[in-house]
Amino acid sequence: MTRTVMCRKFKEELEGLDKPPYPGPKGQEIYDTISKKAWQAWIEHQTLIINEKHMSLMDPNTRKVLAEEMEKFMDGEDYIKAEGYVPPPKA
Repeated sequence: MTRTVMCRKFKEELEGLDKPPYPGPKGQEIYDTISKKAWQAWIEHQTLIINEKHMSLMDPNTRKVLAEEMEKFMDGEDYIKAEGYVPPPKA
């Protein structure tokens, strides 16, 4: 049976993650409040901004910025966008 959560990004009941994406309380919070759909959207957006801004995940400041941006993204607040990105045309 599929587990559902009230997704904090999309404000509707959606399929939940299979397991917490991080250890500890933060991972549990994401598991309890973020849908698979929202998490996938975040992963795609995060990849874009890492590449666009030439961020290094080895830098603790980058990880801090990404954590803050994830919160904004999930809450529908103003978050960093990949400037000038044009998605490829759908075939």
